[in-house]
Amino acid sequence: MSEWAKYVIYFVLGGSLVSISTYFGSHGKGFLAALVSTLPVISGVTFTLIFLSAGTGPTVSFAKNLIWLSPPWFAYVFTMMFGVPRFGFAISFAMAMTLFAVLVSIIRVILR
Repeated sequence: MSEWAKYVIYFVLGGSLVSISTYFGSHGKGFLAALVSTLPVISGVTFTLIFLSAGTGPTVSFAKNLIWLSPPWFAYVFTMMFGVPRFGFAISFAMAMTLFAVLVSIIRVILR
C-alpha cells in the first residue's frame, strides 16, 4: 500500500470518529459523544500502525507519552467544563488550549 493510501485511510478513520462524536453531541447525547471521542480506537490504530512501521521501541515510547500527556488533557477538559458557562466558548477554548500548551511545555522540560 502506498504512503498516500495509508494517510487517506488515517484521515477517513479520524474524520469518521470526529463526525460521529459531533453528531451525537449536537443531538444532546453528550455521553455518547464523549464515549466516541475517548474510545481507544484512534490510539489503538496508532499503536498498530507504529508497531507495524517501526516495531516495539517506538510503540512503547508512544504509550509512555500518552500517559505523560494525560494531565494536560484533563486540565484542558476541566477548563472547558467550568469555563464555558462562565466565560463563553471562545474565551474558554483559548484558555484551555493555552493551559494545555503550557503544561505540555513544562512536561517536555521535565522529561528532558
